Amino acid sequence: MRRAYLLAGVALTLTSAWAVAQDAPESLLPKMFQDPAPTPSPTPTPRATAASSASSNASSGNPAAPRAVSSPVVQALPGGATGQAAQAQQQDGEFALTRLPTLEEIEKMTPDDFEELLGSKIQLDMPPAARRSMEQVGMLAESEGGLPAASLARQNPKLVELALASNRGALVSRWGHILLRRALVSRLQAPAGMEPQQFAALRIGLLLRMGEIDAARAVLQDIDIDNYTPSLGDLAMRTYERTADFTGLCPIMATQGKLRDDPQWDVAKAICEAFRGNSSSSLSKLERDRRSGKMDNIDMLLAQKYAGAAGKARRAVTIEWDKVEGMTPWRYGLTIGTGMEPPARLMTKASVQYGYTDALAPMVSLQRRAAASDRAAAAGILSNAAMVDLYSQIYADTDITGDFQDAAESLRDAYTLQSSDARLAAMQALWNAAPDPVSGYARKVLTAAAAARMPASEDYADNAAPLITSMLSAGFEANAMRWSSVVEKGSPAWGLLALVSGTGSRSVDTGDLDRYIDDDESANKRKAAFLVAGLAGLGSLGENDVSRYSNDLSLELAGSTRWTTAIDSAAERGDAASVVLLMGFGMQGSSWQRMTPRYLYHIVSALRQVGMEDEARLIAAEAVGRA
Repeated sequence: MRRAYLLAGVALTLTSAWAVAQDAPESLLPKMFQDPAPTPSPTPTPRATAASSASSNASSGNPAAPRAVSSPVVQALPGGATGQAAQAQQQDGEFALTRLPTLEEIEKMTPDDFEELLGSKIQLDMPPAARRSMEQVGMLAESEGGLPAASLARQNPKLVELALASNRGALVSRWGHILLRRALVSRLQAPAGMEPQQFAALRIGLLLRMGEIDAARAVLQDIDIDNYTPSLGDLAMRTYERTADFTGLCPIMATQGKLRDDPQWDVAKAICEAFRGNSSSSLSKLERDRRSGKMDNIDMLLAQKYAGAAGKARRAVTIEWDKVEGMTPWRYGLTIGTGMEPPARLMTKASVQYGYTDALAPMVSLQRRAAASDRAAAAGILSNAAMVDLYSQIYADTDITGDFQDAAESLRDAYTLQSSDARLAAMQALWNAAPDPVSGYARKVLTAAAAARMPASEDYADNAAPLITSMLSAGFEANAMRWSSVVEKGSPAWGLLALVSGTGSRSVDTGDLDRYIDDDESANKRKAAFLVAGLAGLGSLGENDVSRYSNDLSLELAGSTRWTTAIDSAAERGDAASVVLLMGFGMQGSSWQRMTPRYLYHIVSALRQVGMEDEARLIAAEAVGRA
């Protein structure tokens, strides 16, 4: 019976289409509003013969009265059309079937197949004025703080590709991460000899590896879909997986659905079919794919649950994780996208990238976002304002109790209490509750604005170093410099202020620096080593002093590698974009233990030479504060 209905519906559709193709549409407007019929061309009058001319002259002298000349009326045959008419009909949206499909083919057709058969397949129809050029791709113009558009236009495409593709995304520095992100989202031209799509794909891929999923999506969406390549299609899948926004793929599926041909792509197509209104057909297809083993059972069940949210099918899908051994971006995106929480046993072994997604995902619970926020803030993904906003929501939610609510109350006290002593105590409670150094620095990011409100008084000089570290984590240099007249020369706080003072070159008293080095209690005097490297890179030490401290602390600042040669050369050319990319390449690592003073020296020096001195100072101060 179902087959009979299907065939009847198809037959009706095809016959209706043929009828439309045969007869021109009849206007429903009153005749007075219709366009006037075209004036028929005058019929040529036959030449008068000599006899007729003579007869006319012999007749009455009155001129001949005018008489109507009839012309033949040509009526179009019902079944035919001229070539021009057929072409006009085709331009008006009509179609012609070259072959009638068989019954077996019709039964197997999907809605997309029917659209293509009937000529109603979605075509990208964008006005020329709305199309975006691939000449410059990105979301941040130079006037908005981005790099100049032509920054990399004349650079070696192979070196640019190496710097982007070889970067694993994990940087030791929060400020280095922020600077690299700004470069990657800038509206840039591709290097000469590199396709714009490839250049965009390299940038989007690195943003994803950095955990910057929102920034990656923004750059991806700056490209018109008709300009997508298979590599951009792969990145689109990865991006929308990580953002748990599988419906973001649907415009791509509608117009560029053949970018890929694999099970995951086909299942995503079925999900989009559900959100286009064909939920029953979509769920049936997903169930067939599950039974055929197209993907793992858990992957197909999660896809069914996600697609089931689109319509009225109301099909219950039970998700069982007992036999699942690992977490993938596909599973994670579908899980949080349907309001579920992934099993804790799988997340303990999962990559830190899932934590970055948690920190940014609005559908994740506040507790889970807070648990992931420390690492995201320390990495540079979350700002001070984003952290404060998150804990403000936790404070307002009376259902949340425990450590996160305690932290939210301490943060509120750090901002609102009248007594400076009480505000400092609230900040210290947050710092001391951190379980590890990464969380400890993240808590300083959280309290940055509160620390900036503390009075610069000798009463708090002993706590100046953590307060200044907190301020500098969010870029409050001016507030930090208020403490310059309070802190003791050669103290830890003095070292931080020496890096951000910006008072010019060779301005550091070597006696104060010697006192700092002698009092440094960090392992292998790492803080002192980074301080010397930072001051040398900023030009705040003379060449002889740089050489002496380098030898005394075994820093080897004068040594060179292929990387140091490359970044120094880019700085000499004034190539800021290449300096930033090489900085990101040289700062890869999981902690500051992976950074050497020599690399820090070359990074700070190169950034200063290309006009990014503020960023150079903040990176150097972060190195000393976190060593």
